[in-house]
Amino acid sequence: MEAEEAVKLVKPGDVVMIGGFGNIGNPKELIDLIAETDVRELTVIANDLGTPNVGLGRWVRNGKLKKAIGTYFTYNTEAAELYFAGKLNLEMLPQGTFAESIRAGGCGIGGFYTKVGVGTQLTENCETKNIDGQTYVLAYPLRADVAILHAKKADRMGNLVYERTARNFNPLMATASSLTIVEVEEIVEVGQLSPEEIVTPYIYVDVLVPQKRGEVL
Repeated sequence: MEAEEAVKLVKPGDVVMIGGFGNIGNPKELIDLIAETDVRELTVIANDLGTPNVGLGRWVRNGKLKKAIGTYFTYNTEAAELYFAGKLNLEMLPQGTFAESIRAGGCGIGGFYTKVGVGTQLTENCETKNIDGQTYVLAYPLRADVAILHAKKADRMGNLVYERTARNFNPLMATASSLTIVEVEEIVEVGQLSPEEIVTPYIYVDVLVPQKRGEVL
């Protein structure tokens, strides 16, 4: 599917997962196209919110978001300003908890206990449990209506290959959404990918979007 058609699958009020870490391994073209649509009231689940007016920072500036769940928002000062003005809900999770919550969402796990963050502001409202004399907090799974990801290569069935650290959150998010859209640098015929290099099997992929420009890391 062409990118312009794929972005129409994102609806107002959707929960949207975005793969990548900063500018590494994120679906840049799809992010930019959605920034120009009239879709709003989105909840985004992503490691970060980019920088002012760059990447997901364009969603922040264009008023797309009602909430963001991620691991750090420091680089986007505009997101911080909206948060302190009461105009954007930000939920921060420790990065390992964030990743495991997405994995739990993809696996159908109802939640898990972790020691990370115990006794801090991040977990002050979380349910706790004593296990073998130590305190753990309950973390809930994360799922999305749509995951928008980036891959280095795919075959026409949707099997995905990632490049180095661009692998980050993309494979986890592919499993934890009702609809998975993948921006791909190169699409090859079925049988041209080695089974050993495939990270995300096609069963998790719904839409492939050929990338029109080279990935800039």
